[in-house]
Amino acid sequence: MKLWMVLLIIVIILAVVLAVLYFLGKKAQKKQEAQQAQIEASKQTVSMLVIDKKRMPLKEAGLPQMVIDQTPKMMRRMKLPVVKAKVGPKIMTLISDEKIFELIPVKKEVKAQVSGIYIVGVKGVRGALETPVKKKGFFARLRKS
Repeated sequence: MKLWMVLLIIVIILAVVLAVLYFLGKKAQKKQEAQQAQIEASKQTVSMLVIDKKRMPLKEAGLPQMVIDQTPKMMRRMKLPVVKAKVGPKIMTLISDEKIFELIPVKKEVKAQVSGIYIVGVKGVRGALETPVKKKGFFARLRKS
């Protein structure tokens, strides 16, 4: 085989792989948008006292067995942002959104937007929430020194 034939075959394979990834990405994006719309439709504002927050695997989080059974097998091993909070008289284990996990204060009362066992948003009851200081990256520290 000549070099140009090998290169042509590689280019065709790459084009097919990119096309498959494009269509799978569009399908996943539509599915995620539908889930987000469902979360937005069923969210409620709840006052809660945050007891503890950690990143831990799903099996160690203390969530109901039904929740663990419904999650995909790959997600069961990943660490999730888990918040233990007192909602009314009950102590509940909730899963937080990655975007707001750092904003949730520990041992303080907050008003949270909850959809099932998923915390979507959070606001402070008494004053604004403290935004955590963002760590500087390696190259930012290197440029400064």
